[in-house]
Amino acid sequence: MLTPPRTVVRREGGLYALERALQRRGFRHVAGADEAGRGACAGPLVAAAAILPEGRRGEIEGLTDSKLLTPAARERIYADVVARALAYAVVVIPAGEVDARGLHVCNLLAMRRALASLTTRPEYVLTDGFGVDGLGVPGLAVWKGDQVAACVAAASVLAKVTRDRLMVELDGRFPQYGFAEHKGYITADHTAALERHGPCAEHRFSYVNVAAVSGRAGRPPRARRPMGTDGVEPMERSAPSGGTVGVALDEQPRLPAPVGEDVAMEGGVR
Repeated sequence: MLTPPRTVVRREGGLYALERALQRRGFRHVAGADEAGRGACAGPLVAAAAILPEGRRGEIEGLTDSKLLTPAARERIYADVVARALAYAVVVIPAGEVDARGLHVCNLLAMRRALASLTTRPEYVLTDGFGVDGLGVPGLAVWKGDQVAACVAAASVLAKVTRDRLMVELDGRFPQYGFAEHKGYITADHTAALERHGPCAEHRFSYVNVAAVSGRAGRPPRARRPMGTDGVEPMERSAPSGGTVGVALDEQPRLPAPVGEDVAMEGGVR
């Protein structure tokens, strides 16, 4: 039996080259999955999955890794992804579950849930950075996938915009921390607020910096969250037609208001 020729995808082929190559090999519905919030010490972990249409219908102007975009550009591209995707899904994992299960376990779980929630079943899955098993379809972990594959970049934008909107909503409940500015990442201002006010229920007590200011640094990571900080009010959202939004712990899904313009990138000072 003859072995099919090896498919070579060159980086200069652009953001859509990998998906196009897979589609030429018979994988019509290629899904991408990515997350936002791994490096944050407060707020939820958010994962998203997306399948873009074949051909020019799936091409979105300006699409790239969400961290390379301004908030205004992310909002525009988010709307384009929602309008054009064959299917998309977003899953939110609260801070308390990140503490209880561990970050990496929650990261895999969230991406698995997002992919399983797609209304169009993927025939191939591309993930950013590391593989996700148990999907029932072939897949590939792509280094810097949100800069290499369009469907992963689309998922990156969905996850990032959703999470930023949630952090702006949380800023209204906990204004002393500046969540709307730094989105829960470890900046100088966030660190100063943590030292001044201590952590709130939306902080991740399994993180060393939060545990240190809470006085629980001597406990194992999954035992650091104090009793009574898991009763966080549900963040309700609704998904536009064609997509799904899921929330861990049986909370009910509300899309917060769009985030305003600024020019800072994820992980930096905002």
